[in-house]
Order: sequence, then structure tokens, then C-alpha cells
Amino acid sequence: MTYVVTDNCIRCKYTDCVEVCPVDCFYIGETMLVINPDECIDCGVCEPECPADAIKADTEPGLDGWIALNAKYAALWPNISEKRDPPGDAAEWDGRPGKLESGFGVADPAAA
Repeated sequence: MTYVVTDNCIRCKYTDCVEVCPVDCFYIGETMLVINPDECIDCGVCEPECPADAIKADTEPGLDGWIALNAKYAALWPNISEKRDPPGDAAEWDGRPGKLESGFGVADPAAA
């Protein structure tokens, strides 16, 4: 089992989760963070730290596409291990629908 970052991170990019990760398995892109599923040790400390409730256990149904997206971009984006300030408009994006389409131009996370 691993944890994955889902669509509510898009354009919010809170990094509270990064600060508590004991294995530094987070990677940062222009619009969101992802977790490398091969590095995540399933400790779960990141999930409650996410203000946007964007981190989920991969055992929750319907996350296959998000697992694929996290794995793909963790291999491409730089590692992040320290908390940073969120974008100035993060609160405006928190909970907004259609963020996958606006951030990646697709409706299916596996296609991103």
C-alpha cells in the first residue's frame, strides 16, 4: 500500500505533508505535488497534514489513475523535502471542481 496525491492538490500545492514525510517521497511540479509510490513507506503521517484533503490511501476505490499519475510525475519532477509557502491563490482553488482538466488538460488522471 502507498499514499497518492489527488486532484485537490492541483493549484493548491500546500506542502505541510512534505515537512512530515520521513522518507522524502514527495515531488513537486508546476501545479501540484505527487508521491513516488516506490518510495512511500505507508506510514500515513502525510494524509492528516494536507489542508486540502488531497492525499488518499491507494486502497480507496477509484484511485488507479491517480496512482499512475503520481508514479509518472515522480519520475520527472524534482524532489521536495522542505515546506514552502503555498501559492497566493491556493485557498481559492481548494475544493474547486474540474482541477484536473484545468491543470493537465485531461479528464482522466491516467491520461495526464
